[in-house]
Amino acid sequence: MADGRGKRDGLSERDRIAVEFQKPSSERHGFFYWLWNGRARRGRRGERVPWVRRVAVTAFALSVLLPVALVLVTRVLPPPGTPLMLATWMREGSVTRIWVPLDAISPNLVRAVIAAEDNRFCSHWGFDWEAINAALTFNAQNGGQNGRLRGASTISQQTAKNLFLPASRNWVRKGVEAYFTVLLEALWPKRRILEVYLNIVELGERNFGAEAASRYYFHKPAATLSVAEAARLAAVLPNPQGWSVSNPGPYVRGRTHTISARMAQVDRDGLDRCIVY
Repeated sequence: MADGRGKRDGLSERDRIAVEFQKPSSERHGFFYWLWNGRARRGRRGERVPWVRRVAVTAFALSVLLPVALVLVTRVLPPPGTPLMLATWMREGSVTRIWVPLDAISPNLVRAVIAAEDNRFCSHWGFDWEAINAALTFNAQNGGQNGRLRGASTISQQTAKNLFLPASRNWVRKGVEAYFTVLLEALWPKRRILEVYLNIVELGERNFGAEAASRYYFHKPAATLSVAEAARLAAVLPNPQGWSVSNPGPYVRGRTHTISARMAQVDRDGLDRCIVY
């Protein structure tokens, strides 16, 4: 029996259904069907699959939608782990990571990592171009002599690398790291960037994050780290597998003293002003 709409337009229910199925499939199924399949052409059989369209849609989803979704989700939820944690677990055994909010991490450690890794963290937008130029000049002049290269990665770049990418060294990974850095700076506040960084960074002996390292090395929570303890943790950040927190060599001891002095400058000059304690 035809419904009221069929009676109003003068068509039986059977005729109305027939007309509906004569419409292009994109009109029947909506926008996403059209996006994937294109507009169907009437009267043609064996239509060609729109591979170019599908490749473009897939590339857009993988390069834009997926990264943005990952960044938005990890803005509000603690990440379950990182590629480096997984690789370390597979290669060396169990790893330790204890997630804590930034309020449960001593301001001493906040100042220590800013002093050691990125003293313009609160003023740049992900990239410290002054530090990059200085590192390029230094490495070109001195890097080959002592084998030690100077880096210029900001805390934002390190967070992007540690959170989303494997620990490989190539230009493709650096490009993807830069892309994620832009997304983090655009979609996260500085406080969240530092909070995630301090919870996922490697600190030696298969310990990741401030809380796990503080309990392992100093037998105390990260909230009660002293200036000296925070400086020593920050001192090994560039090479946590090669430098020891518990048995520091002369170079690490020297870095620790330097970082301790710079922490006072961070506090005095408000270089941690973007972090509300």
